[in-house]
Amino acid sequence: MNARPDLPAATRPISYRTSGRTGGGVTRLVSPGDLGQHIKPFVFVDLFELASSRHKMGMHPHSGIATVTVILDGALEYRESTGSHGMLPAGGIEWMRAGGGVWHEGGPAAGGAVTGFQLWLALPPEDENGPAQSIYLAPEQVPSEGPARVVIGRHGTAASPIAPRAPINYLHVTLRDGETWRYQPPAGHDVAWVAVGRGAVDTAGTTLEREVAVFEQGSGELVFTARGKTEFVLGSAPRHPHDLVTGYYSVHTSQAALERGEREIARIGARLRAGSLL
Repeated sequence: MNARPDLPAATRPISYRTSGRTGGGVTRLVSPGDLGQHIKPFVFVDLFELASSRHKMGMHPHSGIATVTVILDGALEYRESTGSHGMLPAGGIEWMRAGGGVWHEGGPAAGGAVTGFQLWLALPPEDENGPAQSIYLAPEQVPSEGPARVVIGRHGTAASPIAPRAPINYLHVTLRDGETWRYQPPAGHDVAWVAVGRGAVDTAGTTLEREVAVFEQGSGELVFTARGKTEFVLGSAPRHPHDLVTGYYSVHTSQAALERGEREIARIGARLRAGSLL
């Protein structure tokens, strides 16, 4: 598709945008069965706004993916079948590579609320049934380049401690009213998208507010100007070259890998039930 004539030649136009579906304090912006097919390895994006500890996301399993949680406001309590547990404050980052199988739960800390984004990343065959890995970063451990916090990957001189096998950038950006920020994706990052959680942002000739937008494949820079205080997350990466074979909580590259992951999920679930942890 040719670039729109009203945009500079290097700017990538938006090919799709949606405000998703909202229910129970969660707005589902991307799922593996819809937009995730077009922006993989990014296969799932939720904007969650959980008002109290009654709205906890109960213990549930994953395999074949990594989950990445960015806390905008409040604090998140979490627990995993790996034994990891704790509290993640505003500005904190969770990376949980489920690999062959993990169960976890999370929700607002007692007496509070929590707002943030949760992302799922499809893993390559080398990692989709591999060992689980958890990394939890306090706000001061997340490197920044200008207004962009580098959750995954590298931007400018800032490099995240979270470094998956695939070359992926995932940024959390906060802009002041009227502030403009430019992002030049690295070479080969033909997939790029943005999800706005707070405020509104002008980009590619349109205004986005509490929605996700996918940019056309290409190499042009992305330009954002805030309307009011604005927070958004942005992802860019080479396109994941594998099929998405999905279970209820899992995404794999083949049916055999999915079945292996589901067997491990069942095994861990049986152990949790035997210990009265489910």
